[in-house]
Amino acid sequence: MHTRMSAAVCGAVLAASAVLGSVAHAADPAHPGLRVLVNPGDSSEQSRFALYSAWKAALEPVLRKHHAGPVQISMSTDATADLGSTRAGMHDVFVGPAHVVGSAARYGYKPVIGIDRSVQAVLVAPRDSAIGNLAQAQGKRLGLPLQDSVVTYLVRGEVNAANTTIKRHFSAVYDTRYQEALLPCLQVRRCDVVAVEKAVFDRWVAAGEPVKAIMETRRVPGLSIAIKDGTRPGVEALQAALADSPTFAGLLRSENALAVAHKADDFKYVATLGYFTPRALPGATVADAKTVAQLLAGGAIYVDTRTEAEFKAGHVPGAVLVPYVEKSAKEADFDASHDKFEIAKLAADKNTELVFACNGPECWKSFKASQAALKAGYRKVYWFRGGFPEWRTSGMKFDAAAAQ
Repeated sequence: MHTRMSAAVCGAVLAASAVLGSVAHAADPAHPGLRVLVNPGDSSEQSRFALYSAWKAALEPVLRKHHAGPVQISMSTDATADLGSTRAGMHDVFVGPAHVVGSAARYGYKPVIGIDRSVQAVLVAPRDSAIGNLAQAQGKRLGLPLQDSVVTYLVRGEVNAANTTIKRHFSAVYDTRYQEALLPCLQVRRCDVVAVEKAVFDRWVAAGEPVKAIMETRRVPGLSIAIKDGTRPGVEALQAALADSPTFAGLLRSENALAVAHKADDFKYVATLGYFTPRALPGATVADAKTVAQLLAGGAIYVDTRTEAEFKAGHVPGAVLVPYVEKSAKEADFDASHDKFEIAKLAADKNTELVFACNGPECWKSFKASQAALKAGYRKVYWFRGGFPEWRTSGMKFDAAAAQ
């Protein structure tokens, strides 16, 4: 994302921020302090501070007007720590890149508003390279921004979705703080491929650099605001207040951007990267609800890998409960030795058609159980990635406890 500001705008914003920051608010037990965290995203140190100051100057008067207690606004340059903060609910308001706001949306926050400049990550290789896609980059050297970058987050998520990991797929990984530093890594052939924002790649192409894109992620929102559910002033009031704020309008002008109202669905893609299972499993056939129904009609066994309580609440008719007790990481190269799965409870005949399922694409138990079955020698393994939620929403009949 482009974050340069003119010296005049930067100076005005910093001055406004200093004046606003000097306003003291006495602590009031009835109106606890509002905690706001601003992460300016990927940019140089100077641009990060200028952008943080601009958001601070825009938000502070609006929040003070709607919140009787003190307003504490702080800056972060560590998105990895911010992701933990969203899960713990440590702040009332977040301003940050898409993966931070997307995580917040998963844990009790509502997206409010942001700039209309989306972000897309691309894998880039020299134009004369034989590498043409992610699969062909296996065993090559990768250049990445630091791990808290939205670019790295997006690329890691897509690599995981391809049923591998960055560590497994690439022979070496070179980290650098700023994306522009990755171009020399390609030029001197220290990196075979690098990951940058699409906007950075487009600048390289426009400057005549001999590079090509071999993979692109989906677009995600740019810097955005999320507020904890139940916090004043609330989504609609905050949107309206910012729309009327001349300081926020100045921020948008400095960024050559427009404001856009956001909803949780806008962050669904980025929020699920790193959480959802891969889209494929070598050796197994990924099946949808219709296919599973046909398999069951033909005598296949549906293996439900969820807990007993989940099974009792609702399950596919005729399903066999074989819980997968999961303690390993939710990633493609998980260590199955940390888990427990009773293979002996499966059919003795290794040619039996087995359908493994749990609670949808975000549930890893059926993915791991399918792998366990393949390693045990079962030859007809079907992975119902959508699991019981897809079965139920497809209108299929299911069994449930009488109390349900």
